[in-house]
Amino acid sequence: MNLADEIIIPGQLDTVFVSLIDPEVLKRCIPGCEELKKTSDTDFAAKVVLKIGPVKAKFSGTVSLDVSRAPHHLTLSGAGEGGLAGFAKGGADVELVDQGNETLLRYSATAETGGKIAQLGARLIESTAKKLSKAFFNNFEKIMIGEE
Repeated sequence: MNLADEIIIPGQLDTVFVSLIDPEVLKRCIPGCEELKKTSDTDFAAKVVLKIGPVKAKFSGTVSLDVSRAPHHLTLSGAGEGGLAGFAKGGADVELVDQGNETLLRYSATAETGGKIAQLGARLIESTAKKLSKAFFNNFEKIMIGEE
């Protein structure tokens, strides 16, 4: 499933980009993130607790950043195993557009699940994925405003 949206972030493009790849900021933005440890310049090990409908699971996995087109483009991707609950993976392509003291952040996100979670139904999974994507970028906006 594909999800897309855009949001105005207070701050100049370079500041927004640096914040978006900061491990502490990422940890605070990822819904349910309990742990995010840097394993290389662009890779992280993560532990995330998510509730999708009646299924709550702790996922252990990885988050990777592709900053090859920085600072105007960034790709985040992640995958995690949730034991009996199944697996989840997804990512987001992010475009940053300089607007002076603000930055337009456009994203296109994808999500895929398997195992017990996938049996919950496409509508529930899609609505949860939309909610989680929106929460990530709303959390990022709050951090940039100084509310978090």
